[in-house]
Amino acid sequence: MKIAVDAMGSDAYPHPDVEGSVLAAREYGVEIVLVGNREVVEPELAKHQAASLPISVFHASQIIEMNEHPAAAVRSKRDASMVVAMQMLKRGEVDAFVSAGNSGGCLASAIFYLGRIKGVERPALSSIFPTRSGHCFLLDIGANTDCKPLYLQQFAIMGSVYAERALGVAKPRVAIVSNGEEEDKGSILVQETVPLLKTSGLNFVGNVEGKDIPAGLADVIVTDGFTGNVIVKLSEGAAKLILGIIKEEIKARPLATVGAALAKGAFAQVAKRLDYREYGGGILLGVDGVVIVGHGRSDAVAIKNAIGVARKAVDSNVLPAIRESIAAHLTTPTQE
Repeated sequence: MKIAVDAMGSDAYPHPDVEGSVLAAREYGVEIVLVGNREVVEPELAKHQAASLPISVFHASQIIEMNEHPAAAVRSKRDASMVVAMQMLKRGEVDAFVSAGNSGGCLASAIFYLGRIKGVERPALSSIFPTRSGHCFLLDIGANTDCKPLYLQQFAIMGSVYAERALGVAKPRVAIVSNGEEEDKGSILVQETVPLLKTSGLNFVGNVEGKDIPAGLADVIVTDGFTGNVIVKLSEGAAKLILGIIKEEIKARPLATVGAALAKGAFAQVAKRLDYREYGGGILLGVDGVVIVGHGRSDAVAIKNAIGVARKAVDSNVLPAIRESIAAHLTTPTQE
């Protein structure tokens, strides 16, 4: 297996991107192609004892910056690391692509160069979301702020396939985000999507409220990209706030520090379960290739785990399974 990594993607490039790739090559045994400016990437790679590892550098002279307009940058910067890597994936020279760069640019370049899977109206960004029972799969988290019922139905189909194939969940429970569990609750979009999900053949378990997501009441949760992005960003902030308050209160109480020392292992495990780095990145579902989008502030551990997500998606044949499932479910004319 060969995986392309955007060596100029993360906020602190190329250090985390290169180090994470070295860690992944050692742990997973996959071949890595670092795509980026050779003059910057090769000296960074030389810092790691990686001569015996299957890692190469493919030169790309440009970078799509975080503050650039995604579509305009993709069109104008044909030698950007993200664009070059996406073209490699299109030509079949690599099996997957991982980037912690501009997520809008990643989406735009994937649509432009890979195209959508036949029958898919819109691709969806996804995220693994921690729950009390483990995790669930949430999509869309930002690719489509405005959605139609058919989009959400397709998100559910693709998410269910991914959960079953890559995450090992048998007959995944599918739910839709709403402001109440009753069928008559929710926006017009939610109310019009529910009938499609009920007749889709998926294991649809109904509506879930925000509080139900971390409770683990469903394995695949679909929503529009605006709502999904708010859920993810709010959850990240809340997790930091809670952990920060706990630390402040412990430090403010001398006796509590003794208890904290005894519970250090438990606190570390809690922090790990809430740490986005452990999940690496989210797969961009609906485009005709395996593309993993990571957080801009990803460190080496996050990059390594994102490569692990790509490896699992390729190994589990997620892409052909989604093609088959979309074709099987959507034999009727496009619905609005």
